[in-house]
Amino acid sequence: MKSLPSTRTMYQAVVRRDAAYEGVFFTGVKTTGIFCRPTCKAKRPKVENVEFFPTVIEALHGGYRPCRMCRPMDPAKPVPSLVEKLRRAVESAPDGRVSDKDLTAMGVEPSTARRQFKAYHGLTFHAYQRARRMGLALREVKVGRPVIEVQLKQGYESPSGFRDAFARIFGQSPREAKDGNCLLAQRIETPLGTMLAVADEAGLRLLEFVDRRGLERELAGLRRRLKCVIVPGTNPVLENTSCQLGCYFSGESLKFDLPLAPVGSEFQLRVWAELQAIAPGETRSYAGMAVKLGIPKAPRAIGRANGSNRLALVIPCHRVIRADGTLCGYAGGLWRKQRLLEHERKYAH
Repeated sequence: MKSLPSTRTMYQAVVRRDAAYEGVFFTGVKTTGIFCRPTCKAKRPKVENVEFFPTVIEALHGGYRPCRMCRPMDPAKPVPSLVEKLRRAVESAPDGRVSDKDLTAMGVEPSTARRQFKAYHGLTFHAYQRARRMGLALREVKVGRPVIEVQLKQGYESPSGFRDAFARIFGQSPREAKDGNCLLAQRIETPLGTMLAVADEAGLRLLEFVDRRGLERELAGLRRRLKCVIVPGTNPVLENTSCQLGCYFSGESLKFDLPLAPVGSEFQLRVWAELQAIAPGETRSYAGMAVKLGIPKAPRAIGRANGSNRLALVIPCHRVIRADGTLCGYAGGLWRKQRLLEHERKYAH
């Protein structure tokens, strides 16, 4: 049987209708005899009236029938079609703006669009558009385009309005930001929950499950260390990351071939490089890593460097366990660490 998060964690996910847990577990409701996705919109059951299953089959074996509202037997939920439609509309709009009038012309009810977009992305549709437009503006300013030209292209008639909007997001004027850096962020759905990938031209900077403890602190650390901003968007690195994650979780390939640009101290970079030497299907202890790095008395330091890794899966800190073979801390949750190791043992060649 696959391991699951704690009952408390799963029930809180049900209460929040947390999309990060899609595909991770299913909820059986004892009072109705149905089982649901974590994001089901039905009335939330009381904690004493639920039990959790890692798969559809086990829920069926538990005597439950599938919910007609959230349809848990359908394939794992992709990006909602309306959300994808809205993102494509923003991408194709000349000035990166889609108004309520535009939505109505597309046959989309504006309030429905706002609600679904916020539920999936965690930010409003207008905030997404604004961040996207400013991200494009920053890139154009950085390659030397005149600020007035960028301002007009992004649909701002007033120079002061553009400057103020730009400064609210980036904390500086367009001219001051010319030499700054911009990271693009993209959500990626996986069988173990939603991940957030962040990258720039140098490579992948962060890849974490969105429910990871301290994710906001990690993002703030990147902004501070790289003197950058992080905005929604995509680039070839992020597209390749999404593709390779798909191959990883399908078992097609457990190895990643991505340009990585981790941010850390010299010692952390040494530890992370050693982590990448652990083959899929294998594990190593902190003590073993310390010996391998020529610092046999520093397993605790190895552990701290492991915990500072911002590139889950691609720098496989989940492959480090205790010397006695038991699992130890993993910011994504021990249940997830166990699932990853089970998956790799199954498909490693």
